[in-house]
Amino acid sequence: MSERRTTPGRWSARLSGRGETALIVVVSVLATTVTMFWSFRAKLRCGGPPFDAFGRSGNWPVGDPDAVIPCYSDLMYLWLGRDINTHVFPYIHGGIASDGTLFGGVVEYPVLSGVLMFFGAIGADTDTEFFTHSALLLAPFGVAITVLLALMVRWWALLWAATPPLVLYSFHNWELPVVATAVGAVAVMAWGASVQPGTGRRRLPLRTCAVVAAVLLAVGFCLKLYPGIFVLPLAAYVLTRGAGGARAVAGRRDAGGGLDWTGAGWVAGAAVVTVAAIQLPFMVLGFDGWKAALSFQGRRRADVDTNSIWYWGLRYVTGTTDTYHSIVSVMSPLLILTSFAVAMYLGWRRFERVGTFPWIAVSGAMLAGFMLFHKVHSPQYTLWILPFFVLMKVRWPVILAYLLTDLALDLTIFRLFPIRDAGDPLPWWIVTGVAGSVWVHAVLLVYLIVTLVGTPLREPLASRVAGSARDGTDPAATGVILDPRREAVAKGSP
Repeated sequence: MSERRTTPGRWSARLSGRGETALIVVVSVLATTVTMFWSFRAKLRCGGPPFDAFGRSGNWPVGDPDAVIPCYSDLMYLWLGRDINTHVFPYIHGGIASDGTLFGGVVEYPVLSGVLMFFGAIGADTDTEFFTHSALLLAPFGVAITVLLALMVRWWALLWAATPPLVLYSFHNWELPVVATAVGAVAVMAWGASVQPGTGRRRLPLRTCAVVAAVLLAVGFCLKLYPGIFVLPLAAYVLTRGAGGARAVAGRRDAGGGLDWTGAGWVAGAAVVTVAAIQLPFMVLGFDGWKAALSFQGRRRADVDTNSIWYWGLRYVTGTTDTYHSIVSVMSPLLILTSFAVAMYLGWRRFERVGTFPWIAVSGAMLAGFMLFHKVHSPQYTLWILPFFVLMKVRWPVILAYLLTDLALDLTIFRLFPIRDAGDPLPWWIVTGVAGSVWVHAVLLVYLIVTLVGTPLREPLASRVAGSARDGTDPAATGVILDPRREAVAKGSP
């Protein structure tokens, strides 16, 4: 009888919670719609009639020079030079010339991004039509990211939906699909770990949701590479048996078990198989074209348009010489791998202290290392790191400094290019804005590499990820305190 009396109250609370969630999602999606529409209108200024014989707008690339937001967009830039305008299916028929020029439909992006560009060009005869079609393809991904973030961290989703990066970069390049795969992987893991009402157990086994997440990350790898690095910390999370996994590892070790090498292998294997399944058709049908995209990136140099610490730092010491390019080609990958090792090491130490390997935080730290030391650091990469600011309790001064300097960078670097191309001297405020923003970001990325691993997740994501361990549904993962003296204090024992 008492259970029946409390049931209506429980249903009322549940419906009330769903109503608030629906409100959060609706407001966040509306904010996303506004910011993406603003982005579309700002970038559209670079297009429009008149057009030349190749469909290039006469307004390209400056557009309205008095506009607050520069109109430049890679989407329009890619229209020519890669056979997108001639509607050639990418990679199959092309290659790379001895001077590094791509031909025959090859684009310098991973294969799925190239395919998206091909679909964006269907029915387009001008760069402006290509831009518009591409924006229509990208917009649903931006909305999907917002919905997932709103479901995981509620009102904090507005940090994604209603801040300048979405205005500046929604339709600058093909970032939204790859960000969606990374956020989707976190959402799958969070949903799978959440407690199923009525059963008190997690919704999906750890291995199952981790394999699904690995597939999403592998798809992201075939879009823009960076989500692929998250497979390593995800595999480590499964290896250590998830939330509160230290107890499970200790308990199973006594029974001859311990670390879940099989589960970690399934995660890595799922990612490898997915990448192979996506890449193999292109390798078989047009190996030279497929390889050409990799060769192009391998030959790419850290020049002014790559916007990295190498150009705005090391160049002042060595000059733009062969020595400079040789140092960058060696030190960039070496430091990236070092940053990955540091992030994994800090994550493992965190696991030893609190009992859970922080795979989301380690992923963010690895991304920070990749962004810092890679020879290419395009401004739109802010969309890569921004979801980690949303999902984790990153300090407000760090978030504010990153977004303000990102805004300063966007407002200066896309004014730098046309002035440089015209051969005119660069105003001091443009050089200062670009170089200063690059180095402020560099300092903040170093900070994130070191501190992000110890930064907690926001609610309700944190509770959902740790739900099965905290609610005791896994007998071997009922806590996260490893020190028995601290455990005794927590239980009120003397």
